[in-house]
Amino acid sequence: MLQKLRILFLCTGNACRSQMAEGWARHLRGDVVEPYSAGIAPRGLDPRAVRVMAETGVDISGQRSKHVDELKDIPLDHVVTVCAHADENCPVFPGRTRVVHVGFDDPPGLARAARDEEESLGHYRRVRDEIRAFIETLPAALSR
Repeated sequence: MLQKLRILFLCTGNACRSQMAEGWARHLRGDVVEPYSAGIAPRGLDPRAVRVMAETGVDISGQRSKHVDELKDIPLDHVVTVCAHADENCPVFPGRTRVVHVGFDDPPGLARAARDEEESLGHYRRVRDEIRAFIETLPAALSR
């Protein structure tokens, strides 16, 4: 049996995009991927991210926002930065860890300009679906 790929999804706050990516990876690719998520400056799990993921049957409510340093002892195969800030400030990882950037829009940032809750959730849903589409390509997308 092959060992699962250990993938860290990294963003600034580990509140939304990286949490969604971890949830999707566990749900869709858990047979080949051991997913983790963390942030450079964790801010806590975003309730809207939990809500829109639950709409698809993926429960991320048990995940927690954590600092990347909490995972320093895990030998990672890949780190996927999901926001520009994390990409620009990504720490150095030991060994053969490969870092790739796959950026997604920031739902909380977009939601600040929304007229109402439904418009806010629309931003979350769009990014959720874009992250799902990327996760469905794993692990092949990381070997390019």
